[in-house]
Amino acid sequence: QVQLVESGGGLVQAGGSLRLSCAASGRTGSIYRMGWFRQAPGKEREFVASITWSGGSTYYADSVKGRFTISRDNAKNTMYLEMNSLKFEDTAVYTCAAKTGLGAYDSWGQGTQVTVSS
Repeated sequence: QVQLVESGGGLVQAGGSLRLSCAASGRTGSIYRMGWFRQAPGKEREFVASITWSGGSTYYADSVKGRFTISRDNAKNTMYLEMNSLKFEDTAVYTCAAKTGLGAYDSWGQGTQVTVSS
C-alpha cells in the first residue's frame, strides 16, 4: 500500500505559477509510475501528467504541454508539478496517484485545490 499526500495548491492570478508536491510513503519501492489528475466543477476527472518512478519518462495532456513540468525526487519520495502560465481553465482539484504495474492507478491522494483568477 502506498499513501499519497498533496500540497502546494492555492489561489493565483492568471499567468502566474504554482508548484504542487505529492509525498509518497509506505511501499514506495513498489511504485512504477505516478501521475497528476484534475477535476473541475461539473466535469470528469482528467489526466494531466505522469512520470515513471525509475527512469523519469514523462507524458502530458495536450492542454498543459509547454506550461506544466512533472518531476520526481526519489530520495525524498516526492513528485512535483510545476505549473506556469496558469489559465482560468486550470482551476480544479489536483490529485496525485500511483501505480505499481502497467494497470490502473491504485493509490490516490486526497487532492489539493488550485484556483486561477481571471
